[in-house]
Amino acid sequence: MGALARHSRAGGIGSLLLLALLALVLFSDRGSRPSVEQRGTSNEQRLQRAKVTRVIDGDTIEVSIAGRDDEVRYIGIDTPETVKPGTPIQCFGPQASAFNHRLVEGRAVRLVFDSERRDVYGRLLAYVFVGHRFVNARLVRLGYARTLTIPPNDAHAGLFHRLARAAGLAGGGLWGAC
Repeated sequence: MGALARHSRAGGIGSLLLLALLALVLFSDRGSRPSVEQRGTSNEQRLQRAKVTRVIDGDTIEVSIAGRDDEVRYIGIDTPETVKPGTPIQCFGPQASAFNHRLVEGRAVRLVFDSERRDVYGRLLAYVFVGHRFVNARLVRLGYARTLTIPPNDAHAGLFHRLARAAGLAGGGLWGAC
């Protein structure tokens, strides 16, 4: 067998292994722990529909809920800073903010709460969905955010860590730029 044939066969096997790893990362969190929507209280207490009125940065938005504005901080992730007082704009912050704008600005969203509904700054803490798209996870998977696990709000911490590891290995987003 020639060198080119051996390389093609190895490349094919490597591609299959990469696809298998990606499938494991994306789907292994299912069934391992009750989702936030399945824990303790009713869905009505854990779920809120809202409209995004403003994107503040890569991991914070302002929403309107029943005519009242509220700030929402995404649970489990942290994007590089762009608007934090006293902090310079961080590497890949503008890109993360711009991507979040494209994902959610002006859209109807579903906010799913975990154990604590608000942080020390009074912001709602939520997992954010646009349709079936899990915004928090998408930001991590594409390399716009790192993980930030703060118990007891950690229902998807395992998923976020696996997505961050895969993004880092692929050199995606901030992992390749910063």
